[in-house]
Amino acid sequence: MQVYLVGGAVRDHLLGHPYHEKDYVVVGTTPEQLLAQGYQPVGKDFPVFLHPETKDEYALARTERKSGQGYHGFEFYTDISVTLEDDLIRRDLTINAIAMDDDGKIYDPYHGHEDLNNKILRHVSDAFAEDPLRVLRVARFAARYHQYGFTVAEETLALMQQLADSGELKALTPERVWKETSRALMERDADVYFETLRQCGALKVLFPEIDALFGIPQRPEYHPEIDCGIHTFMSLQQACRANYSLDVRFAVLVHDLGKALTPKDELPRHIMHEERGVQPVNDICDRLKVPTNTKQLSIAVCKEHLKSHQAFTLKAGTLWRLLQRLDVLRRPERVEAFIQACECDSRGRLGLEDRDYPQARYLIEAMQLVRSIKASDLPADVKGPDIGEMLIQKRIEALAELKHRHAQLNTSTI
Repeated sequence: MQVYLVGGAVRDHLLGHPYHEKDYVVVGTTPEQLLAQGYQPVGKDFPVFLHPETKDEYALARTERKSGQGYHGFEFYTDISVTLEDDLIRRDLTINAIAMDDDGKIYDPYHGHEDLNNKILRHVSDAFAEDPLRVLRVARFAARYHQYGFTVAEETLALMQQLADSGELKALTPERVWKETSRALMERDADVYFETLRQCGALKVLFPEIDALFGIPQRPEYHPEIDCGIHTFMSLQQACRANYSLDVRFAVLVHDLGKALTPKDELPRHIMHEERGVQPVNDICDRLKVPTNTKQLSIAVCKEHLKSHQAFTLKAGTLWRLLQRLDVLRRPERVEAFIQACECDSRGRLGLEDRDYPQARYLIEAMQLVRSIKASDLPADVKGPDIGEMLIQKRIEALAELKHRHAQLNTSTI
C-alpha cells in the first residue's frame, strides 16, 4: 500500500503558500484492508476513508467514466491495479494533478510543476470536457491566482467554451453553482471569475442578467468607463479591495441589473433602473437559491443606491424612511453593509477609484443618531401609540438638524 498527498496541498506546497486541508490517495489496497486498520468510511459514490487519528481524507485510487449528464454522471472504478497515474489523469488541472509521498518525493506525470512555474492553468486531459463543474472551478482558480500572474491556457478555454455551448452547464444544481460562485466572490480578484466565465460563454448561460450588461452605455460624465458591464466589474473590484463581506460583494455585483432593461431610445440615460433591477435580482437569487440575508441586502442596494449617493440632499423625512426600510433599529449591520456597497458603486468608475465618499460618514452618523433616540428619553406623560409617533418625530427632527449642520459646515469650507 502506497500513500500520496495530492491536489491542492501539493500545489500550494510547491507555490510556497500555506495550506490546511490535506487529501491523500491510497494505491494498491482494498476497502477491507483500510477498515481493518481502523479507517472510517465516509464516501457514498466511491471509497473515501477518514484516518483513525488525524481524520484526514484518504481515497482509494480510482478511474472514472462518463455515464450521464452533469457532474454526477460518472461511474467510478477502484481496484488494487489502479495506478497513481490513472488516478491523477482524471483531475481537472495539471497543477492539481501532482502527488508527493511521505519522503517528499514529487510525482508529476502530467507536468503540473512546469505549468506552476509558467503560471498556466491547463487541463490534464480531454476528459476535462466531461464535467461541467470544471468550468466554474477553473474560473475560480483564475480568480485566486490572478494576483500571481496565472492565466488560463487557450486550449483549456476552448474546452470550457465547448462545455458552455453543449448545454451541460444547465445540469449543474443551483446549490453547486452558488457554492463555487460564493467561494469565488471571496477571492481577492473576484471579477476575474466572472470575466473568465464571460470569455468562454458560460456567463450568458449561468448569469444572463450580468452578461446582458455588457455593451450597454452609460453617460460618460458620470461613468467614464461607459460600459455597464465594465462598471459592474470595477465596482466588484472595489468590494474586494476593501475586503468586504460576501453579502456586500454579491450586492455590488447585481446592483445595476436594471440597466440592461433600459429602453434603447432612453440610452445612455437609465431613468428608473433601480426599480427595473428588482425583478432580475430576484430572478438570479431565486434561481441560485441565494441565502435570504444576501438576497435582502442585494434588493435593498438595487432599489436604494441612488439615495445613498444623494444623501446630503435628502429631506430628513426621506432619509428616515430610507433608514427604516434598511431596518436601522434592529439591524444596524445591514445599514453599514448597504453603505459599503454604495461606496463601491461610487468608486467603480474609471479614474475615480480612489475618490472620497463622504456620504458614507454622513449616513453612519445619521444611523447612530436615530438609534440613540429611545423611548426612555421621552416625557413620562407620553403613552401608548403616541410613543411611536413622538419617536419618529424626534428622529426626523434630529436628522433635520444633522443636515443643517453639514450644510453649514460645507458652506464654511467653500
